[in-house]
Amino acid sequence: MARAPLLQLNGISLTFGGEPVFDGLDLVIQPGDRVALVGRNGSGKSTLMKVMAGLVEPDRGDVIVPPGQSVGYMEQDPDLSGFATLGDWASSALAQGELYRVERAGEGLKFDPEKPVSAASGGERRRAALARLMAEAPGLMLLDEPTNHLDIEAIAWLERELSATRTGFVVISHDRAFLRALTRATLWIDRGIVRRQEKGFEAFETWRDTVWAEEDLARHKLDRKIREEARWAVEGISARRTRNQGRLRALGALRAERAAQIRRQGTADMALATGPKSGRKVIEARGLTKRFADETIVQDFSMTVLRGDRVAVVGPNGVGKTTLLNLLLGRVQPDAGTVTQGTNLEVACFDQARAALNPDQTLWDALTNAPGMRVSGRSDQVMVRGTPRHVVGYLKDFLFDERQARAPVRSLSGGEKARLLLARLMAQSCNLLVLDEPTNDLDVETLDLLQELLDDFDGTVLLVSHDRDFLDRVATATVAMEGDGRATVYAGGWSDYQSQRTDYRVEKPDKTAPKKDKLKKETSPRKGLSFTEKHRLEALPAEMERLEAEIAKLEELLADPTLFTREPVKFAKASEALVERQQKLDAAEDEWLLLEEKAEG
Repeated sequence: MARAPLLQLNGISLTFGGEPVFDGLDLVIQPGDRVALVGRNGSGKSTLMKVMAGLVEPDRGDVIVPPGQSVGYMEQDPDLSGFATLGDWASSALAQGELYRVERAGEGLKFDPEKPVSAASGGERRRAALARLMAEAPGLMLLDEPTNHLDIEAIAWLERELSATRTGFVVISHDRAFLRALTRATLWIDRGIVRRQEKGFEAFETWRDTVWAEEDLARHKLDRKIREEARWAVEGISARRTRNQGRLRALGALRAERAAQIRRQGTADMALATGPKSGRKVIEARGLTKRFADETIVQDFSMTVLRGDRVAVVGPNGVGKTTLLNLLLGRVQPDAGTVTQGTNLEVACFDQARAALNPDQTLWDALTNAPGMRVSGRSDQVMVRGTPRHVVGYLKDFLFDERQARAPVRSLSGGEKARLLLARLMAQSCNLLVLDEPTNDLDVETLDLLQELLDDFDGTVLLVSHDRDFLDRVATATVAMEGDGRATVYAGGWSDYQSQRTDYRVEKPDKTAPKKDKLKKETSPRKGLSFTEKHRLEALPAEMERLEAEIAKLEELLADPTLFTREPVKFAKASEALVERQQKLDAAEDEWLLLEEKAEG
């Protein structure tokens, strides 16, 4: 016997007074469903979830929750007025014997139920909202960006809980690893249309690209038919006095169909401008120690950051990741040890808390009045990587429309605020880019583009993130902060760090073998090396692999026999980049051999 659905939407239409967000939407969520809700920033994901939760009333249609079923929604900005502590609010709907559920969720999500509401940050409030939802255990859980403000340990706890639950859930998240691990179906919002596929997020990108390719083919065929019919109309009129009115009406219908097709929203037109080349050594830290009261942030920490490195800093919330960044940047002074910065550094920062945005400013003012932004001679233009650009035109590059230019920042979604900060960041030239939680609220396509930009960026990147997939795609080295002042440098991204936690070595070199084939593992410690040299030796294999990949990409580009005549400037830049990376690879291999020989005594 078929079970009743958890939730059913029939004929839902919603406009918000402008273009329809949804029109005639039908949707069913069944018991046991584990659904990823995906779509571009601003496509209506959170709005659809609020309709499902009964928090937004549609213009037309019905939201049906069968008797005996319940729907719970994780509020992004919960109203905690009237409650003294986060725990009081999170447990307010529970019976006395069920209060342990909030305590258990609080432990996993790392929030303190005794925290006064008046002193709670936005992140702590959101963790309390998630704990409340997990404790109440409704029949259907609606999770809107549940991993934001969680560290990797808390994300892993939530992943385990959701994997074990029999409760159905719909989840919005930018964390691909989280979605891949949990979901079995995907809802995709695209230009007001909601499509469903009975496969998890793992299959989403292939599905999306197939749908778009089919659309492009259908659009091409329609355009060709319109051209053929238009040619007939012109030739037919000149050849005879009478016209086939039915065929002309059909041509008009074709044109109307083509005009009604909604163009896909493009990706943000982002680009990074590398400033003057920095020195080879960007940052050198020696014996750093920093304490706040009785808490040790780092103890005797040393590392060297070289030009082109992508260094990720990971660890639990509150362990001091941002403090370590500020120590390396010279914004916070260590209690002991030294930090030496290289020559010719130009630094640009992406702020974790979005604190750099004034909610009362318009988007226009947020660009023209931002620190580091240069305004051209005209009040309606800003300098973007040395070129004057109209404010509205530059905002359009980041998928904002003309109406939003004069709207207040507070009207933006989390993803839109992130895009606005990226617009400010990418107008500046820099050779050291600092990204503190850049992935929060960004959609999949913008994350892909950001990764490509970082791949092509000639400068150095310092990165803090809890997004495991993004770390694996970007980082060449990872600093793991594990509390009590322990901070250890590992080669590669998150998965590499996990595999190296117990063992890592580089085997004794065989100078007759290819250098890249000499990497092996063991459990014995390296001898004869200083602390910094040991970590440099561990980081070099990943650096060499990255350089080899970049060389292969450049060689593939230069293999095009028409490139020189078609795009001579691009050919010249690619040739210069190839020579530079080959020189870097040679130097890295020589350094690896010297350090390995020193380690072996």
